[in-house]
Amino acid sequence: MRLVLMAAISGFATFFLVVVLSGCGPKAFTKGDYDDPTRVELLDDKFNEADMQQMADTIVNAMVSCQYVSKAANPPIVSVERVQNRTEEHIDTVSMTDKIRTALIKSGKVRFINKDERGTLEDEYKYGESGKISAKTAKKRGKQIGTDYLMSGALATNVQEVGNDKFIYYKLTMNLTNVETSTIDCTEEREIRKKYRKRSIGL
Repeated sequence: MRLVLMAAISGFATFFLVVVLSGCGPKAFTKGDYDDPTRVELLDDKFNEADMQQMADTIVNAMVSCQYVSKAANPPIVSVERVQNRTEEHIDTVSMTDKIRTALIKSGKVRFINKDERGTLEDEYKYGESGKISAKTAKKRGKQIGTDYLMSGALATNVQEVGNDKFIYYKLTMNLTNVETSTIDCTEEREIRKKYRKRSIGL
């Protein structure tokens, strides 16, 4: 009887140890599902994709409505600079810049210079001059279109904590600067203010 009891206790102890160790091990997300990217869920107090989408929508609508763009005889040629991150958060301003640029291109109101690929284009010109491409199809220098506007902007934030409440204010400002005159012909800003409350976390 004693041996049976000891064996039962040993077996339970082994089972308990396995459960504890498996709970302490690294976790892995093994099951997933598609989510609606338009649904707003404030999972934490960080800048999220909903904030980015709201800001991008406001900027795009303002830029295409600007008289210097909407009344232009031909779609202005724009060169884009990466949105500056003036916050203390790690925010993917490259994605924000790309989102705004993509929406503006799809609007058909502006055209963008691909400044990032200028080095690659130069390589293509050189290769076309090497004699390996037919003279009829080789692309020549001197036909690139000059930039009419420079699009640039910055994302700033202000954080305030009062008691158990935390207020986060974001502001994105975007400008279209006329390259020839250096004047800011179009500008817009979008503000977002969010409130969070601290909650006690029990064990």
